Amino acid sequence: MSKLLRVLGGLVQTVVTFVVLIILAIAAFYVTVFVVSTGAGLAGYDPSGDFVVLAAALLVVAALLGGVPFRGLTEPPEEDNARDPTTGFE
Repeated sequence: MSKLLRVLGGLVQTVVTFVVLIILAIAAFYVTVFVVSTGAGLAGYDPSGDFVVLAAALLVVAALLGGVPFRGLTEPPEEDNARDPTTGFE
């Protein structure tokens, strides 16, 4: 019975984490749309909503990809660095 409760607790925790991350992503996207729209207005441009959303989406994707450690995906780790717990945080 305790294993079942642990599994259900982990499932609930995963669902709550997923919902919180989706809400934060939507909020970040709205902020980015506001920043792009306001920046375009300050620069004297009046872009349509399509271009504002496209620019905001590209900025959000670039920010997300900026946190992906591509170095570890392209080259195999060296033997000395494989045992180092700080590998990837350089």
